[in-house]
Amino acid sequence: MKLLKYLVAGVLFGIILTKGEVVSWFRIYEMFRFESFHMYGVIGSAVVLGIISMQFIKRKHIRDISGNEIRTEDKKPLFVASLLGGTIFGLGWAMTGACPAPLFIQVGAGTTVFLVTILSATLGTFVYGLLKERLPH
Repeated sequence: MKLLKYLVAGVLFGIILTKGEVVSWFRIYEMFRFESFHMYGVIGSAVVLGIISMQFIKRKHIRDISGNEIRTEDKKPLFVASLLGGTIFGLGWAMTGACPAPLFIQVGAGTTVFLVTILSATLGTFVYGLLKERLPH
Protein backbone atom coordinates (compact mmCIF):
# COMPACT_ATOMS: atom_id res chain seq x y z
CA MET A 1 0.00 0.00 0.00
CA LYS A 2 2.98 2.27 0.69
CA LEU A 3 3.97 2.15 -2.99
CA LEU A 4 0.46 2.82 -4.33
CA LYS A 5 1.21 6.51 -4.84
CA TYR A 6 4.05 5.55 -7.21
CA LEU A 7 1.73 3.30 -9.21
CA VAL A 8 -0.81 6.11 -9.47
CA ALA A 9 1.93 8.55 -10.51
CA GLY A 10 3.11 6.10 -13.19
CA VAL A 11 -0.38 5.63 -14.57
CA LEU A 12 -0.93 9.41 -14.66
CA PHE A 13 2.45 9.86 -16.36
CA GLY A 14 1.44 7.30 -18.98
CA ILE A 15 -1.87 9.04 -19.60
CA ILE A 16 -0.14 12.42 -19.96
CA LEU A 17 2.44 11.06 -22.41
CA THR A 18 -0.29 9.33 -24.42
CA LYS A 19 -2.56 12.40 -24.56
CA GLY A 20 0.45 14.59 -25.42
CA GLU A 21 1.22 12.22 -28.32
CA VAL A 22 4.75 11.72 -26.98
CA VAL A 23 4.43 7.95 -27.44
CA SER A 24 3.19 8.31 -31.02
CA TRP A 25 5.49 6.67 -33.53
CA PHE A 26 4.32 9.25 -36.07
CA ARG A 27 5.38 12.16 -33.82
CA ILE A 28 8.80 10.57 -33.28
CA TYR A 29 9.14 10.04 -37.04
CA GLU A 30 8.29 13.71 -37.61
CA MET A 31 10.96 14.74 -35.10
CA PHE A 32 13.73 12.74 -36.76
CA ARG A 33 12.73 14.14 -40.16
CA PHE A 34 12.71 17.72 -38.75
CA GLU A 35 9.10 18.15 -39.88
CA SER A 36 7.58 19.25 -36.58
CA PHE A 37 8.58 21.12 -33.43
CA HIS A 38 6.19 19.09 -31.22
CA MET A 39 8.70 16.59 -29.78
CA TYR A 40 11.48 19.17 -29.50
CA GLY A 41 9.14 21.33 -27.44
CA VAL A 42 8.27 18.41 -25.16
CA ILE A 43 11.91 17.38 -24.72
CA GLY A 44 13.01 20.98 -24.14
CA SER A 45 10.28 21.45 -21.53
CA ALA A 46 11.39 18.25 -19.81
CA VAL A 47 15.00 19.43 -19.71
CA VAL A 48 14.02 22.77 -18.18
CA LEU A 49 11.74 21.06 -15.64
CA GLY A 50 14.55 18.61 -14.82
CA ILE A 51 17.00 21.46 -14.17
CA ILE A 52 14.51 23.23 -11.91
CA SER A 53 13.67 19.98 -10.08
CA MET A 54 17.33 19.09 -9.48
CA GLN A 55 18.05 22.54 -8.11
CA PHE A 56 15.06 22.22 -5.78
CA ILE A 57 16.22 18.77 -4.61
CA LYS A 58 19.75 20.02 -3.96
CA ARG A 59 18.74 23.21 -2.14
CA LYS A 60 15.99 21.66 0.00
CA HIS A 61 17.97 18.46 0.76
CA ILE A 62 15.07 16.26 -0.35
CA ARG A 63 15.17 12.62 0.79
CA ASP A 64 14.43 9.45 -1.18
CA ILE A 65 11.82 6.80 -0.34
CA SER A 66 14.21 5.22 2.20
CA GLY A 67 14.86 8.51 3.99
CA ASN A 68 18.37 9.05 2.58
CA GLU A 69 19.33 12.46 1.28
CA ILE A 70 19.43 12.51 -2.52
CA ARG A 71 22.95 13.23 -3.73
CA THR A 72 24.29 13.68 -7.24
CA GLU A 73 27.78 13.06 -8.51
CA ASP A 74 29.73 15.67 -10.42
CA LYS A 75 29.56 15.07 -14.16
CA LYS A 76 32.60 13.58 -15.85
CA PRO A 77 34.01 15.08 -19.05
CA LEU A 78 32.40 13.88 -22.28
CA PHE A 79 34.21 10.88 -23.72
CA VAL A 80 34.00 9.04 -27.03
CA ALA A 81 32.08 6.27 -25.25
CA SER A 82 29.32 8.76 -24.37
CA LEU A 83 29.08 9.91 -27.97
CA LEU A 84 29.00 6.34 -29.21
CA GLY A 85 26.37 5.33 -26.64
CA GLY A 86 24.23 8.36 -27.47
CA THR A 87 24.47 7.57 -31.17
CA ILE A 88 23.41 3.95 -30.60
CA PHE A 89 20.53 5.13 -28.39
CA GLY A 90 19.40 7.65 -31.01
CA LEU A 91 19.56 5.10 -33.82
CA GLY A 92 17.52 2.63 -31.75
CA TRP A 93 15.02 5.36 -30.97
CA ALA A 94 14.71 6.27 -34.64
CA MET A 95 14.39 2.66 -35.79
CA THR A 96 11.83 1.56 -33.21
CA GLY A 97 9.93 4.81 -32.77
CA ALA A 98 10.27 4.73 -28.99
CA CYS A 99 12.68 5.38 -26.16
CA PRO A 100 12.59 3.31 -22.94
CA ALA A 101 9.76 4.91 -20.90
CA PRO A 102 7.20 5.13 -23.71
CA LEU A 103 7.80 1.48 -24.60
CA PHE A 104 5.83 0.36 -21.57
CA ILE A 105 3.12 2.92 -22.24
CA GLN A 106 2.80 1.71 -25.83
CA VAL A 107 2.45 -1.90 -24.66
CA GLY A 108 -0.10 -0.78 -22.06
CA ALA A 109 -2.03 0.99 -24.80
CA GLY A 110 -2.24 -2.28 -26.72
CA THR A 111 0.66 -1.98 -29.19
CA THR A 112 2.14 -5.31 -28.15
CA VAL A 113 4.70 -5.38 -30.97
CA PHE A 114 6.82 -3.16 -28.69
CA LEU A 115 7.34 -6.20 -26.42
CA VAL A 116 10.03 -7.18 -28.96
CA THR A 117 11.73 -3.82 -28.42
CA ILE A 118 11.51 -4.19 -24.61
CA LEU A 119 13.02 -7.68 -24.85
CA SER A 120 15.79 -6.38 -27.13
CA ALA A 121 16.55 -3.45 -24.82
CA THR A 122 16.68 -5.80 -21.83
CA LEU A 123 19.02 -8.16 -23.67
CA GLY A 124 21.22 -5.23 -24.75
CA THR A 125 21.43 -4.02 -21.15
CA PHE A 126 22.39 -7.51 -19.99
CA VAL A 127 25.12 -7.81 -22.66
CA TYR A 128 26.41 -4.33 -21.72
CA GLY A 129 26.67 -5.48 -18.10
CA LEU A 130 28.74 -8.46 -19.18
CA LEU A 131 31.05 -6.36 -21.40
CA LYS A 132 31.21 -3.15 -19.34
CA GLU A 133 34.73 -3.71 -17.98
CA ARG A 134 36.12 -4.38 -21.47
CA LEU A 135 34.61 -1.27 -23.09
CA PRO A 136 36.41 2.09 -23.34
CA HIS A 137 35.78 4.49 -20.46
